[in-house]
Amino acid sequence: MATAGTNLSAYDKNKLPDASNFRIGLVVAAWNEEITEGLWQGAFDALRDCGVLKENIVRWNVPGSFELIYGCKKMTQSYDMLDAVIAIGNVIQGETKHFDFVCDGVTQGIKDLNIQGDIPVIFCVLTDNTKQQSIDRSGGKHGNKGTEAAIAAIQMAQLRKEARF
Repeated sequence: MATAGTNLSAYDKNKLPDASNFRIGLVVAAWNEEITEGLWQGAFDALRDCGVLKENIVRWNVPGSFELIYGCKKMTQSYDMLDAVIAIGNVIQGETKHFDFVCDGVTQGIKDLNIQGDIPVIFCVLTDNTKQQSIDRSGGKHGNKGTEAAIAAIQMAQLRKEARF
């Protein structure tokens, strides 16, 4: 994972497990599409760069970030051969409390999927105060949180593989 001041897109392939046999799902929210497509591209490119075969990357689209929970749940149930799922979304602070409710719901929902399920679900939901902050973290000056999520998915897929008895 990235630390403060670190480019979100920085990783060392040599420190990662072999990902050539992993199957990774990506559930992508359509709301704030400019941002979520950037996150998806970062995740997709990193997965491919780390050896995940194109045909082993599954993408589903959902309307918004709140729907990521259901989409991820159904994806983990539908594809028993998946090794990890990445939830990709973006919520930008507005003038109402809607931001707080959506962010909390999505965060808790993804957490619940990880507790209750067997397939790791990676949280790649930007929750920023401004659109510019989201742009900066979806391929802009801070790199791409999608890339970071892909690396986390590979690491968690390996952990899942090692933890099976």
